[in-house]
Amino acid sequence: MHPSRRAFLAGTGLSPLMMPLLERAASPARAEEGGLIRRTIPSSGETLPAMGIGTSRRYEVEPVPEALAPLREAVMRFVALGGSVIDTAPSYGTAEDVLGQILSRDGLREKVFLCSKVGTPGREAGAAEIARSFRRMATDRIDLVAVHNLSDTATNLATLRDLKAEKKIRYIGVTVWRDSQFADLEAVMRREAMDFIQVNYALDDRRAAERILPLARERGMAVMVNVPFGRDRLFKAVQGRDLPAWTTEFDCATWPQFFLKYVLAHEAVTCPIPGMAKAAYVEDNLGAARGRLPDAAQRTRMEAYVDAL
Repeated sequence: MHPSRRAFLAGTGLSPLMMPLLERAASPARAEEGGLIRRTIPSSGETLPAMGIGTSRRYEVEPVPEALAPLREAVMRFVALGGSVIDTAPSYGTAEDVLGQILSRDGLREKVFLCSKVGTPGREAGAAEIARSFRRMATDRIDLVAVHNLSDTATNLATLRDLKAEKKIRYIGVTVWRDSQFADLEAVMRREAMDFIQVNYALDDRRAAERILPLARERGMAVMVNVPFGRDRLFKAVQGRDLPAWTTEFDCATWPQFFLKYVLAHEAVTCPIPGMAKAAYVEDNLGAARGRLPDAAQRTRMEAYVDAL
């Protein structure tokens, strides 16, 4: 995980009140007893565990044994604890190659809901990029392929629909990662029939809740959330602070769970996809998809707390 998370976890002492919850979240036995919250994909009725892994940056490593080992451990722990959604993209350096090697062992591929993207404009070039993703990840099926950052959306969606009809991919969608793309995203959502969108949404970046998330519910689109930690901003904001005692009201044990439970509590959100490159972070983050989620009043309190920092 990014340095700011490591720094604040190392430097922030948890109050005695929080220790039982932290032990529960970190204990493999207790974690495996409680199932993960699941959310429904509106277009099919299929359900997914409501926490996934994003591979940007953290899985962009040289695909050699020493670099792969902690990532393989993280993925195996993720699957063992009930996770399945892993999101990547051709533009994430070596991430697709790394995933291909990790998922080729221990029957992991069949246990994972694998997602990638297409970001190259043009019919032939886009199709070639998708074909490379299949080869790099050593799979004959990708569960979800989305148009990355609305790149040549109409052309690439047409290619994805053809692949879906051929049963090479199961779901299609589009992605954005910044607020300035929301107007274009909204237009695509109103114009196109899709299964998923991926959008930035975090406790300190709430604009998606104004129009995008309600529209996704209206249009029957599942929502994956990228950068749910606000690109390090949230961790920096709480550096050195104890978790408020009132977070026990919604089974929250750590700051990462605080941020993720806020996102997951929105009724339109299907699956946040924080980066998880170590098994310890997998255990912590998946704790956010267990137990109670904050209700509307508690979410308002969380917003006020962060806004005041």
